[in-house]
Amino acid sequence: MAVIAALLPNKDQLLSVHALARIQDLEWTASFVGSEQADPDYAREVRAAITAHGLQRRVQLTGELIGEALEAEWARTDLTLLVSRLEAFGMAVTESLAHGIPVLVRAGTGAVEALGMGGLGTADGEPRLPGAVLTLPDGGQESPGRLANALRGWLVDGKTREKWRSAALDARTRLPGWSETAQDVLALLEGPGGHGERQG
Repeated sequence: MAVIAALLPNKDQLLSVHALARIQDLEWTASFVGSEQADPDYAREVRAAITAHGLQRRVQLTGELIGEALEAEWARTDLTLLVSRLEAFGMAVTESLAHGIPVLVRAGTGAVEALGMGGLGTADGEPRLPGAVLTLPDGGQESPGRLANALRGWLVDGKTREKWRSAALDARTRLPGWSETAQDVLALLEGPGGHGERQG
């Protein structure tokens, strides 16, 4: 699994570490992909937590990845976590879905909107999400347990893994491309009539 974000308190990688520490009886590895330079003190906290829980052989901090190195990491990933306390949208979510990888996100953040873009309608009107949305109270003692339970369920239940993976693969075909996004932005700038004056 992968945690994609710069190591910052808002991204809450410590929550992921504490959750992973509770499922050491299962087989998994995790990569934390993102800059350690944005907040070196927090990055040290994350490293210290990994060491304190004895996760050094299972959790790696890769730093920032680009190009072939990033693509290789995506190829190794089966699940992405984005449990930020605040998130305007969640580009990591759409990037993950573009690779056919399901995502687990925190409720109440913009990452939910990004995940919903990949959801399929079902007979009862509820979306079939390529992942899951978890309520994780900020600073709540129960949050590591909730995240750990969700990860345990995904790891031990092949049907859940297949359902999420299938939905993520389906989502790849429905995500808007950059050209469509550019057209939407242009339409907003031009105004409701589509012929408004552009500001120089």
